Amino acid sequence: MAYKNIYEVLAIVKNAKRSYRDQATEIILGNPLLFPDLVEKTFDVDDPLHIKAAWVLELVCIQDCSLLNDYILEFIQGMPTLTHESALRPVSKICSLWSAYYFLKKTELPELKAAETDCIIACNFDWLIEEHKVACQVFAMDTLKLWAKEQTWIQEELRLVLQKNADSGTKGYRAHARKLLKNL
Repeated sequence: MAYKNIYEVLAIVKNAKRSYRDQATEIILGNPLLFPDLVEKTFDVDDPLHIKAAWVLELVCIQDCSLLNDYILEFIQGMPTLTHESALRPVSKICSLWSAYYFLKKTELPELKAAETDCIIACNFDWLIEEHKVACQVFAMDTLKLWAKEQTWIQEELRLVLQKNADSGTKGYRAHARKLLKNL
């Protein structure tokens, strides 16, 4: 079946079951012209489908993070608009994945403007400081650690936040915070 639009693809994702998400991911990877619509739908917070779009976008980016390169500005600009935890977790993971990819391939990619890097950093600090699920916070920690290579002030701020919250966080938060603190 040829899928004409993102709604047809997201209709496959009946719930969070991995098989549904995998099927939609394969369709997007096989039809890259649908990728910009997937990015756009991920940040269309007025449409409940944005959560399913975020789930699929995560799996697409795990397989081929470079697809996001041409749409990274839209992705970055959309990050602050998300509030639903089910969309935040995959987007925070994508941000972490793409940041690692960015620092690996930096010489081959266009340089981000200060406003764009500031948005990435601000969103990740927000996700880390505010009440969010531990997975979102762990991905935020990893992302900020990467950006600390380029902006040294992040390292001290990240250290302060982790030290302050390490005792009150979940076991997963505390374990990841301790691991990062050893490497900061």
